[in-house]
Amino acid sequence: MTDMKRRTFLKGTLGVGAIAVATGAGLLSPTRVLAQGWPQGAFHSRTVDGALKDLFHTEHTTNSGKVTLRAPDIAENGAVVPVTVHSNLPDATSISILVPNNPTALTSKWDLAPNTDAFVSSRIKMGKTSEVIAVVKAGGRLYSTSKKVKVTIGGCGG
Repeated sequence: MTDMKRRTFLKGTLGVGAIAVATGAGLLSPTRVLAQGWPQGAFHSRTVDGALKDLFHTEHTTNSGKVTLRAPDIAENGAVVPVTVHSNLPDATSISILVPNNPTALTSKWDLAPNTDAFVSSRIKMGKTSEVIAVVKAGGRLYSTSKKVKVTIGGCGG
């Protein structure tokens, strides 16, 4: 029993030591570890148009039946609202989820690898009843759909 604890301790110590050496040598820096190109302005925007403009340099979207958004009609707890977005549009490169009545409109953005199925499933926070908007970028254009979700208990500080 003591040997297992000692082995775990030694493995952890060696791992932390290797990271410390790599950081000290300049091989590992926070910009390499953290997400590069994080769209900070979009995630701090209070409006849907502002977030879309920061992300895609346009706020114009086309409503499309080829973008499917699944979310509950009533969310009993706004802290964990399940949302699923799927699209059959060819050449989809990203999926974003926005909530206009949240303190910041953009909840999430996924960049998709080429030739992948445009599908994401997540849980988002909603402060109060609002539309949930799914935006898919495909072929250089933005396509969207939306659904109203009624929130009974707020999740964004409510």
